[in-house]
Amino acid sequence: MRKRRAYLLLISGALLFSINGIISKWVMEAGLTPWRLTEIRTTGSLVALVIYLALKGRLPLLRPAQGEAGLLALFGVIGIAAVQSLYFFSILRLHVSIALIIEFTAPIWIVLYLRFFKKVKIANSMWLGLLAAFIGLILVGQVWQGLTLNGLGVISSFLDAFSLAAYFLLGRALGKRRSSDTMLVWGFGITSVLFAVVQPWWSFPFKIFRVQVNLNGHFSGHHLAGWILIAVIVLFGTVLPYFCVLAGVNALSPQVASIIGMLEPVLAGVFGWVLLKETFTTIQLIGAGVVLGGIFIANEKIPEGGATEIEVKRG
Repeated sequence: MRKRRAYLLLISGALLFSINGIISKWVMEAGLTPWRLTEIRTTGSLVALVIYLALKGRLPLLRPAQGEAGLLALFGVIGIAAVQSLYFFSILRLHVSIALIIEFTAPIWIVLYLRFFKKVKIANSMWLGLLAAFIGLILVGQVWQGLTLNGLGVISSFLDAFSLAAYFLLGRALGKRRSSDTMLVWGFGITSVLFAVVQPWWSFPFKIFRVQVNLNGHFSGHHLAGWILIAVIVLFGTVLPYFCVLAGVNALSPQVASIIGMLEPVLAGVFGWVLLKETFTTIQLIGAGVVLGGIFIANEKIPEGGATEIEVKRG
């Protein structure tokens, strides 16, 4: 039952992240830059979680235990700030599909790390499933349509993949000692500070909250206030899916969670097709099926609780 709940949480996280991509696109088309969207997204999530913990009387739980501060800082800087920033840097210089394909090599790096650094035995089904899912992503992204590669874009995409792998590994390690909500407060807090330094709040385009945003695509001609869409992005596109993923990682393992995360670009394509009237070719449909098959194969014979990755020093 615990394992089934974890799978449901991870799939829900991928689903919410995918829908968030559509809503974020509407907001960015209304004039908010990706960097500013990330800033309001992470800061809003921080405020929401702090209020939640305060109401529950759990703010004292934020205090780091001995030997934990370093991992919490890494989780914030690498696991959240770097993942989001490097992704936006990548899509500015590469075809989005290529950036996504490189980013979702994260499960491969996690499995390689566990096999060769932690000496964890990896089942053959995991290797086969990884290969199938990766090939499926290439078909979904139709990489051959955007093969003009920018050197800095490729480098940043691989750094993004490594950061995403670290997010899963660090989330698993920290999840052994603290709850997902307190972990996220640290992550969003560090990210919010970094963005506030780079992009001071006094220059934030607050007019976006008053703008009536056009819901392009299937709902073209309909509008919603910017503050409503941003609130949805914060609560249902950030706080809730991040919580789902961290809870799933803690119950299973980083390699399993990251492979299920490969559903995100597939679901994003489906929602883009349904809500934005974006085309979905036969090749992409085949690719989506291959991704799903790869995920199924990779998750065969996964033991309850997954593997141990990074140990936190205990005082």
